[in-house]
Amino acid sequence: MPIYEFKCKNCGHEFEIIMRASASKEDVTCPKCQTKNPDRLMSSFSAGSASSGSGFSAASSCGSSAFS
Repeated sequence: MPIYEFKCKNCGHEFEIIMRASASKEDVTCPKCQTKNPDRLMSSFSAGSASSGSGFSAASSCGSSAFS
């Protein structure tokens, strides 16, 4: 089951919950103030980096090397 990150609309508390992908965020309750329906955050793990512009790494691990 995936881990989802949330931020409470009421108190601003950020927390993580392991839940089924089919579950609704309306079922999630803030552990700090017990308010329901927090905002789901974009996980930093799933938000990749494209600093080089292409999104691909210059190094390759496919077995070929310019030094062999």
